[in-house]
Amino acid sequence: MIGLREIIAGIFIFSGCFFIIVASVGIVRLPDFYTRVHPAGKADTMGQILILTGLIIYEGLSLISVKIFFIICFVLIANPTATHALVKSAFISGLKPWTRKKEDD
Repeated sequence: MIGLREIIAGIFIFSGCFFIIVASVGIVRLPDFYTRVHPAGKADTMGQILILTGLIIYEGLSLISVKIFFIICFVLIANPTATHALVKSAFISGLKPWTRKKEDD
C-alpha cells in the first residue's frame, strides 16, 4: 500500500519533471541566447531541487538524505554561477541581444 510519504514524494518529483520540461520548451521557443539562458538557469534549478526534495522525502531521515541535501546546496550555488558566467562571457565576446524589428510583427 502506498503511504502518504510516497504520495508527497511523487508530487515533488512530478513537479520537478514538469519544471524541467517547461524549461526545455522555453529553450527551444525563445529567440536568442540571452532569453534561452533564463529558463535554463531558473526552471532547471527549480526542477532539480524539487526532484531531489522528493527523493529526500521518499528516503526518510537517513545518510542518503543528508547527501542529497548537500547536492541541493551544490545545485543552488553551481547553477546560478554557471548561468551568470555563460551570459557574462557571451556579453564580453560581443553577442548582441535580440531586438524586435518591424518586420517581425
